[in-house]
Amino acid sequence: MAKSTDPEALGLRERKKRETARRIWRTAILLFIERGFDQVSVAEIAGAAEVSKMTVFNYYASKEDLVMGPMEQHLDEPVRVLRSRAPGASAVTALRTGFTAALAEFDPATGLSDDPAVLDVVRLIHRTPVLALRATAVFGARANALLSAELLAEDPAHDPLTARVAAAQLLSVRLALTQENQRRMMAGERAATVLPEALDNARQAFALVERGLGDYPAAAS
Repeated sequence: MAKSTDPEALGLRERKKRETARRIWRTAILLFIERGFDQVSVAEIAGAAEVSKMTVFNYYASKEDLVMGPMEQHLDEPVRVLRSRAPGASAVTALRTGFTAALAEFDPATGLSDDPAVLDVVRLIHRTPVLALRATAVFGARANALLSAELLAEDPAHDPLTARVAAAQLLSVRLALTQENQRRMMAGERAATVLPEALDNARQAFALVERGLGDYPAAAS
């Protein structure tokens, strides 16, 4: 028997955990879509996924987490983009470049994805008040706090207000673009067809913010 420290054994266990988490998530989403979020219990999800109720809670702390948890794993994405930008590039340049690159890959985080499974989740969030609130208020506040902290750390003037305002502007641009893309996907348009206009929209929207933020905060050369 392989020891617990065996890399292959650890890899197998991790794969099994991910498979279980994915099965629980997909089962929950299908039930929510079929019957409505409020009409499905965690016990019913566990039964349909052939796991115990405790297993569901081992992977997801609440019923809301079954929908929002995977999305919230990307809360720090703007921070990671900022940290990996080229020397001397501004925050606007970094996030614009990152967003347009993600558009070209039809990343669901940009809203430009016509994958049926992705659209199912988007529709579910839109029509479920508790999920819509978490997606806008809680999700937005946490992302803003993370980006504000990173901007503040890089700002030579170390001005907390400027960092918060800059983070709010940058995230609002991303949100507005994402929502517009989602609207068009839910209207039945194809992602590949919308891509050229989505890229133009992104460039124009980030250009508006760039007029105010300029090269803030200029990265060290």
